[in-house]
Amino acid sequence: MVRVKLTTEARTQLSELPRLIALRMEKLLGRLRLWPEVSGVKRLRGDLAGKCRLRTGDYRLQFQIEESKRTLEETRLVKGKELTTYLEIVDYEIVVEKIGHRDGFYED
Repeated sequence: MVRVKLTTEARTQLSELPRLIALRMEKLLGRLRLWPEVSGVKRLRGDLAGKCRLRTGDYRLQFQIEESKRTLEETRLVKGKELTTYLEIVDYEIVVEKIGHRDGFYED
């Protein structure tokens, strides 16, 4: 399962973008729901290690991925015997922290 959350700051930044750019950013947010099969993601380094970015044109979306694992146990009856299988499920929570133009995007 994948959940995409926007911080308050990111939500404000998204609402301040020009409408066409905001639509492109919303498409990127939709693509994030397909994690981990998302192309174009760059893992950041240095002070921003542990964060990722996705871009469209001159605009960036910065996010973190929080991963949690759980085990699902299923017991079935097969030819009169109980068969237990375990399935490991990975849940992802993607927290979008920042949205904006590339100029000065990584400066704080």
